[in-house]
Amino acid sequence: MKNLSSRTPASNEILYTSADGKVIEPHYTFCAHIVSNTYENGQGVIVLYAHVTSIGDYAFYKCSSLTSVTIGNSVTEIGERAFEYCRSLTSVTIPDSVTSIEEYAFSGCNSLISVNIGNSVTSIGYKAFKGCTSLTSVIIPDSVTEIGEYAFSDCSSLTGITIPDSVTSIGSSAFKGCRSLTSITIPDSVTEIGRYAFYGCYFNESDFVNNSQLDAEQNEYWSATICIVQSDGLCINGTTVVSCRRNAASVTIPDSVTSIGSSAFRGCSSLTSITIPDSVTSIGNYAFEYCSSLTNVTIPDSVTEIGNYTFSDCSSLTSVTIPDSV
Repeated sequence: MKNLSSRTPASNEILYTSADGKVIEPHYTFCAHIVSNTYENGQGVIVLYAHVTSIGDYAFYKCSSLTSVTIGNSVTEIGERAFEYCRSLTSVTIPDSVTSIEEYAFSGCNSLISVNIGNSVTSIGYKAFKGCTSLTSVIIPDSVTEIGEYAFSDCSSLTGITIPDSVTSIGSSAFKGCRSLTSITIPDSVTEIGRYAFYGCYFNESDFVNNSQLDAEQNEYWSATICIVQSDGLCINGTTVVSCRRNAASVTIPDSVTSIGSSAFRGCSSLTSITIPDSVTSIGNYAFEYCSSLTNVTIPDSVTEIGNYTFSDCSSLTSVTIPDSV
């Protein structure tokens, strides 16, 4: 008998493995009628009448013995709850043909260890991987522009993730409860981070200056909740500088920033210089208060407003250039 475990599926096939070595009955067909569904030599093969273009809603919902699935390159969509609560599923490779992963697609797959997302996926849907408690790594391709609300929430084993330059939006609670997440790289392309996006992720907030303007209910997790940690230690929420590492000596604010928030650099006693780009139009209250090593500041012509106590107690400040636009 030929071993099928390593072969590539044809465009009208879905390959899978089962924990109990038995046929798994999908809940729905895949935009085509099923011709046969067999399990032999450690490999399940579903053969369909026509090319498989989508894995439908609830297709393998609660198929508790499903351990792996190989999706052919003709599939463009993985439907809602397609693999939800497949609690034995350990790995998934999503081909480059897939453009969307719909809501709850892999939610509750608590044995899922790794996911490779194809290079054509543009969005990761609402709660797509919620509660995948064994998931340690995810590769998000450059094609993704949106990470949906709760997409990876409660993935408690996820330790690190890189958000590609293509992403512009991270939904509310997207990584909420990822308590093993200690590092994350988020690019300047991200303009929106939803509420509680990183709530409960224990980043090292002791390195950052507290921001008194945050909601009290978020304050305990502030650095992990709304901040994008840039390479130079800035935390940016959308287009506003929220805070900065305490020990930063020199900071260049990127051109994507339009405002410096209240208390953003407050208490950065090691900061000696800062470059403010022409994109900035406002500098908030207390923004540089107690920056005792700051010696000079040039405020660009784009700035129209400087808040209360902005440079209060900057004891080393010898010169400030304020433009006519203020």
